[in-house]
Amino acid sequence: MIILFDLDGTLIDSTEAILESFHHSFDFHKALKQKDEDIKALIGYPLDTMYEKLGVESDKVWDYVATYKEHYRKIATQKTELLQNAKEAVLLAKEFATLGIVTTKTALYSRELMEHFELMSYFEVLIGREDVEHPKPHSEPILRALEKLETKNREIWMIGDTKLDLISAKNANINSIGVLSGYDTYESLKEHTNIIFNDALEAMIYLQNRKK
Repeated sequence: MIILFDLDGTLIDSTEAILESFHHSFDFHKALKQKDEDIKALIGYPLDTMYEKLGVESDKVWDYVATYKEHYRKIATQKTELLQNAKEAVLLAKEFATLGIVTTKTALYSRELMEHFELMSYFEVLIGREDVEHPKPHSEPILRALEKLETKNREIWMIGDTKLDLISAKNANINSIGVLSGYDTYESLKEHTNIIFNDALEAMIYLQNRKK
């Protein structure tokens, strides 16, 4: 079995770091302050998409992204936590599956975070924003991860907390599980998968039982 995990809202909670970095970028560029709820509603999308949806002019988006990344990297490890049961989920999954990470975060920062939490060694592959042309919900991130793994005759699952993860899985023709530990609602997830759990550990117990 191969299990691919999303990061934000699935294994980690970096909400504080994300919000602070967004507010820093808007302050730096002397733009109108954005509401936390409006920013949180977009977590899971690429940064450039988030800024555009928050009203930043397209020709200025990448300036904001650069400012965001500069600040985020300084604070990410201090203001990011593992979600409850996330470590247990990874340790359990490693007992019966090959693991990967497919995220819209920058791969460099994602790897640093997972090394900080001493979990990176459990994963065979990590695909981030800079590794693909088309991020989730496109199939490319998942397919790029699978290119690096031996997939023949193996069940493949994507675990994520937003519809973007689930749509990406469907586009890549693999199985998906939604988790309620992140940013999307049950109703939103239910539109794209029939399998939904409270968190990644519950999902791993379900998958482990399928192996028996």
